[in-house]
Amino acid sequence: MNWPSLFLNDVAGTEILVIFLVILLFFGSKSIPGIAKSLGKALFEFRNATNEIKQEIKKSSGDMKGDLNLNNLIKDTTEEIQQPLDQVFTDVNHAVHYNPGNREVTSGNPSQVTPTNENTEIDSHD
Repeated sequence: MNWPSLFLNDVAGTEILVIFLVILLFFGSKSIPGIAKSLGKALFEFRNATNEIKQEIKKSSGDMKGDLNLNNLIKDTTEEIQQPLDQVFTDVNHAVHYNPGNREVTSGNPSQVTPTNENTEIDSHD
């Protein structure tokens, strides 16, 4: 975060000067460095605390992911669903492309189709 641009966009230069004069009058020139030092320490500690909280949240969410083991659960469920679907797709694909033999149209009438193969026996080798 860029603090000087934040203040300069919201507060005019004369307003900043007035704020510094009021601080100088209330606290005196001797205590301003101490106030700035304690303010800097407070900001540093605040940033460290927020970083620690962020790290703890990330760590606990990582632990929860490991405990739940969602990736493996999703993978297993997907495989369980995918296998029957693949079988159905294969069966449908075979049914669509099923060709029991060549057929010819006789005497220009498409409703009269006769097989070209004269052998009508079914093999029982399956």
